[in-house]
Amino acid sequence: MKKRIKLKGRIKSYIQFGIYLGLLLCIVDVAVFTIDIRAGIILTGYLICYFAVTLSLYFRNRPLVMNELISFATEYGQIQKKLLRDLDVPYALLEDNGKVIWTNSAFESIVHQPKGYKKSITSLFPTITKDRLPDANEVDEAQYELEYEGNEYVVKLKKISLQEMAEHSDMIDEEGYEGFLTAVYLYDETALHIALQEVDDQSLAVGMIYLDNYDEALDGVEEVRRSLLIALIDRKVNKYISSFDGICKKLEKDKYLAIMRKRAVAQLQESRFDLLEEVKTVNIGNEMAVTISIGVGLDGLTYAQNYEFSRNAIDLALGRGGDQAVIKTPESITYYGGKSQQVEKNTRVKARVKAHALREIITGKDQVLVMGHRMPDADSFGAAVGIYRIALTLGRKAHIVLNDQVPAIEPMVELFKGNTEYEGDMIIGNQQAIEAAGSNTVLVVVDVNKPSITECPDLLRYCKSVVVLDHHRQGTETIENATLSYVEPYASSSCEMVSEILQYTYDNIRIRPEEADCMYSGIMIDTNNFMIKAGVRTFEAAAFLRRNGADVTRVRKMFREDAQGYKAKADAVSQAEIYKQCFTISICTAEDLPNPTIIGAQAANELLNIRGIKASFVLTDFQGKVHISARSIDEVNVQVIMERMGGGGHLNAAACQMEGVGIIEAMGALKRTLDSMLENGEI
Repeated sequence: MKKRIKLKGRIKSYIQFGIYLGLLLCIVDVAVFTIDIRAGIILTGYLICYFAVTLSLYFRNRPLVMNELISFATEYGQIQKKLLRDLDVPYALLEDNGKVIWTNSAFESIVHQPKGYKKSITSLFPTITKDRLPDANEVDEAQYELEYEGNEYVVKLKKISLQEMAEHSDMIDEEGYEGFLTAVYLYDETALHIALQEVDDQSLAVGMIYLDNYDEALDGVEEVRRSLLIALIDRKVNKYISSFDGICKKLEKDKYLAIMRKRAVAQLQESRFDLLEEVKTVNIGNEMAVTISIGVGLDGLTYAQNYEFSRNAIDLALGRGGDQAVIKTPESITYYGGKSQQVEKNTRVKARVKAHALREIITGKDQVLVMGHRMPDADSFGAAVGIYRIALTLGRKAHIVLNDQVPAIEPMVELFKGNTEYEGDMIIGNQQAIEAAGSNTVLVVVDVNKPSITECPDLLRYCKSVVVLDHHRQGTETIENATLSYVEPYASSSCEMVSEILQYTYDNIRIRPEEADCMYSGIMIDTNNFMIKAGVRTFEAAAFLRRNGADVTRVRKMFREDAQGYKAKADAVSQAEIYKQCFTISICTAEDLPNPTIIGAQAANELLNIRGIKASFVLTDFQGKVHISARSIDEVNVQVIMERMGGGGHLNAAACQMEGVGIIEAMGALKRTLDSMLENGEI
C-alpha cells in the first residue's frame, strides 16, 4: 500500500482558507440575486474569476508549499538531531527486537563504539536481554541498574510508538505505519553511590567488649602482678580500637565501650576480629588465658538503637560461651570466633540465685508445665523429671509435655507408667497441654532455647510465664520475653543444671530413685560417659544423684543397644570417608531402626577416636529429613558449621536437619560448607 502524505491541522486550514471564503461569497451572491438581478450577475462573474484564480493558485502552489514544509521539517529535524547527538545524557534508539539503530556521542564514548553501531543492545550490556525490553513485559517503560567498566548506571528504557508520533504531529499525517522504537537513557550514578557509601561508612557503630573470665584469670596470678595484667589488657584493647580510629572507654573492671565508624567494623570483619586471639597472648605467668567477647550494633535508625543492638549482641556472645564477636543489625546477626571451650565456673552463686527465682515463680502459680525439645533425649526428659520433682515438692500440680514417645527414652518413660507413686497425668500430649495452659500456669522449657524445635511451639504463646533452662549455646532464634532465663553453655547437660537447682530450691530435698536414674542418665549420655565437658560440678551433680538412689548398673542396662543398632553403628564407622585429611564423613543407613539419629550420633562419637581427625559428621535419612550429627574434641567448633547449615548446638557437639534434599545432596552441601569455611579461615 502506497503511503500518502496529507496536510493536517492549522496549516491545512490556512491553505484552504481562500476556498472557504469563496463558498461564503456564493451564499452572499444568492442573497444579492434576490435583491437585484443585475448586481447578482456582476457578483457571479466576480466569483467565477475568483474561483478560477484561487483554485489555480491552490493546485499550483500546493506542491511548492509541501516542499517548503518538508524542507523546514528536515532542517528542524537536523537541528533537533544535532542537539540530541550533542546531549550530555547518553542516548540510543533501538528497534523492537533490541537492535541499535542510532546513538549519540555520549553513548558512543561510554560503550567505546563508533558511530553507526548496529548490533543488539545485549552485546553491549549482557543483562539487558530481549525479554527485558518494555514491549516484552507489556509495559511502556522499564528501569534497571547495571555496572559497566567499574561505573554504576541506571538504564531507562522507554517505548516510542511511531503511530502515536504521527498522530501528534502538527504538520503531516502518515497513514498505514505501524511499529515502535525503544529509547535508551543511561544515567551515571557512580558519584551518587560513592557519596552514599561514604555517608554510610561514616555512620556510628557501637561496640561492647567484656572480659569473659576476669575473676578466674586473676585467681591464678600473684596479687602484686594483677594490676600489671589488667594494665596490659587495657593497653591492648585501647590500642586495637584506636588503630581503627575508634574510641574505647572502660566502664567497669571487665567491661569496655567502643565507638567507631561503620567502615572500621568492615575492617574488623576482614581481620575476623583478631583481637580475640591477641588478648590471649597476654601472659605474665597467669595459668589461664584471658578471653573476651565483643558485641557490635550498627545500621540502627538512631544511636540509641545501635547501643541496644550492641547490648543484645554481647548478651548473645556470652550466651554462646564467650570468646567470640557478634555483629547485630536490623536484618541479620553475624558470628566470629568462638573456638575456645569455655571454662567451667567453680562458684554456684548463679545457680543458687536462679533456684530461688524459680521457686518464687512456681509458688506464685497454680500449675507447672515442663517441655523439652522434639524427639527428646535422655537429658531433655531427665531435666523435665527434675523440674517435675521441684513442682511437687513446692505443692504445685505439674505435667511433662511429651507428644510422641521416642524409642531412645522409652526405658525412662516406662519407669513412671503404671507407677502408683505418680499420677496418671504426669505425662500429657500437646493438645492436653494447650488446654491446661492459662494465666496461672508457668511453662518451664528445658534442654532447648530455640522455640521452633520445642516439643510444642504453640504452647509458648498460651503461657505468659516462661522459664528457660538450657546448656546449649544460643543462636539467632531464641525464646523471647522469658520470665527467667538460665542458659549456661559451660554446663555439661541440662540434668547437671537441674541437679544443682534442686539442691537450692528446697532444704534437704529428696528425690526418688527413678528420678535420680533419669537425671543421671541425662548426664551420662550428654558427656559420653563423663568423657566430654565433664567438670568438677558435673561430678558433684552426679554424686548428689548417687546419694539419692541413682544406680549406675540400672542406667547402663536401660541404654544397652540391640544387635541391629550396634551393627548399623559399626557399618557407619567402617564406611567413613576421610575428607581434607582432618574430617570424617559417613552415612548411617539405619532406616529399619526406631532411633537411627541416635545411632548416627554415636557413630560420630566413635569416629573421633581416629588419630588426626578433628571433627566427624554422620548423615542419617529419617522421616523425610537428612539429620547431620557433628562431633569434635577441641580443635574445631562444629557449632558454627552446623549454624551455617541451619542447625546449632555446642562447640564440640552440634547437629542440623535438612529438608527437601537427598542424602547425597546433603553430603555435597556439607563438603561445600567445609571448603568455604576453611578458605575463609572460619574453622
